Amino acid sequence: QVQLVESGGGSVQAGGSLRLSCAASGFTVGSYCMHWYRQAPGKEREGVASICTGTTTGYVDSVKGRFTISTDNAKNTLYLQMNSLKPEDTAMYSCAANVRGNLYWGQGTQVTVSS
Repeated sequence: QVQLVESGGGSVQAGGSLRLSCAASGFTVGSYCMHWYRQAPGKEREGVASICTGTTTGYVDSVKGRFTISTDNAKNTLYLQMNSLKPEDTAMYSCAANVRGNLYWGQGTQVTVSS
């Protein structure tokens, strides 16, 4: 059974950092494509970063150079290191995994950046 559990969200001032974690079970994070999405109030959900087989990464332009996606096979966990945070990064962040033809979601973790 695939499960994803996020943690690490919180409130931070602009310029600060947070690291989001997504603990996975039921599959190996390094063997599939995994993603971070976010949705701000009143806005559509957008893909923030992706990583496939633990190596190939991609980012939305607005976070390039500030966010880093990674996986740790030993902990079977997906991470999103977020630096130089801006108020416009405020959103609910969710991890997702493409596993055996299905897309699974975590419950989300709130990130709030104040100016």
